[in-house]
Amino acid sequence: MRFFRFLSVALLALLVCGCALPPLAERSHSAAVPASSTAHTLLGLTAAHLRAQEQAPAQTTGITPLDSPREAFAARHFLARSAVQTLDVQYYIWRPDTSGLMLLGDLLAAADRGVRVRLLLDDGGTGGMDTLLHTLSSHPNLEVRLFNPFVLRWPKLLGYLFDFQRTNRRMHNKSFTADNQASIVGGRNIGNEYFGSPQGVLFADLDVLALGPAVQDISQDFDRYWASASAYPIERIVTVPYQLTLAGLRQRIQAKVDSAEGQRYQQALTGSRLLQQLAQQDLSLLWAPTHLVSDDPAKVLGQAPEQQLIGAQLAAVIGTPMESVDLVSPYFVPTQAGVDALAQLRSQGIQVRVLTNALEATDVSIVHAGYARYRVPLLRMGVELYELRRQAPPEPPRPLHERFKRRWLLAGSGTSLHAKTFAIDGQRAFVGSFNFDPRSMLLNTEMGLMIESPTLAQQISNAFEQEIPWRSYRLGLDAQGHVQWEVPPPGSGIVYRQEPNTRWFKRWGLWLLQHLPLEPLL
Repeated sequence: MRFFRFLSVALLALLVCGCALPPLAERSHSAAVPASSTAHTLLGLTAAHLRAQEQAPAQTTGITPLDSPREAFAARHFLARSAVQTLDVQYYIWRPDTSGLMLLGDLLAAADRGVRVRLLLDDGGTGGMDTLLHTLSSHPNLEVRLFNPFVLRWPKLLGYLFDFQRTNRRMHNKSFTADNQASIVGGRNIGNEYFGSPQGVLFADLDVLALGPAVQDISQDFDRYWASASAYPIERIVTVPYQLTLAGLRQRIQAKVDSAEGQRYQQALTGSRLLQQLAQQDLSLLWAPTHLVSDDPAKVLGQAPEQQLIGAQLAAVIGTPMESVDLVSPYFVPTQAGVDALAQLRSQGIQVRVLTNALEATDVSIVHAGYARYRVPLLRMGVELYELRRQAPPEPPRPLHERFKRRWLLAGSGTSLHAKTFAIDGQRAFVGSFNFDPRSMLLNTEMGLMIESPTLAQQISNAFEQEIPWRSYRLGLDAQGHVQWEVPPPGSGIVYRQEPNTRWFKRWGLWLLQHLPLEPLL
């Protein structure tokens, strides 16, 4: 009864007060520091040393993929601990679990050292964080802003009900930038499932660590979002007084560090090869021209010019594929327009390969329904479709000296694909937050890096030759034109005639979802 009484009061408050956001007048102003002012910092000197070591041209950006979840955690820890002047951090989801609290601890420790910390979080991904973030923002060197926030703090679901047109649009961007010298961009959010210690689904994901001119572009883009009309200081949204002090927050973080799971993360930091290479300034980077693509933050208000949207930017930097398109997207909903575009590529003899999640592996079945309806036409036109299995099969055979090499993209034992990347002609590669679905194209804001590196692009293409066929179902059409799934290893001859490793009610639900007009929301 207490819950229903609260719900009634909340509904009444919404009806009376509406979903009006507070004013943004007198919001503080800040901007990224010039890269020239941080050239003398540890990160600035490291970037300069690594560039000189490779004799890389000044206009190129140094890139290293972060495919290992523990190394991805370690890289963020390193940037936070190395920052001297600024940390600009932007995420779609931040979990209040062990890895999330440990990284909040790193931000707090940086603020204690005098580093200016700006934390911008999409409010759709801050569940259970109001108290923590409100307390964190009380630090004089640390400011938290919520992007496109919900007026009603609990249950937030009512925000979708009463203000759907606005709250359905989210900031999906992900970046972690230190001293305007180094940045991490990619598909990972902050939480245990992204860093190799799952409570449920474990995601196979991908980021890149970047050093060089692209970092300055990322910093300018952060400023644009920080100063946008959708970024609200948390104090104006979370107005209920909380009793948690900074001292109490430090105790809560330390308890997570001291926990068994926290100690496993600490051991990962101690044993991190990446941290050792960065500390010794002996990290081999891919140096390449790198372009940031990013939506105008006004997209969530429906006010961004079309040329400022990521779709138009990607089209400009991709150019015209000549030989191949290799696409990795956990949520792949091509729409009819996408199918037509891929058909045109196939008609020109261009190879198109796609890896997405199998129904057994996806964490969002409704999105899989939006993809499933396009499988037959894609296969008919010659698009090669792979669906990642939930449980990885045995390793492909390889020479002994290669067995301990890092497996790019599909490293680790991830059970659900979350990486968003593609390669064009084995020459250019994209890594970022963008999914090939209507939501990324039309509703959410997205960002990523287009990297003109044949080495990186060929690593993605090689994954389709060497790793993906061993870890995924290869889709095809039987004699009647129905989809079938070939079980790895390649050439096994074992096929499924229906969605593999799923029960009838899940398949029935998928069929039902396919017949509902949900595609614009996916």
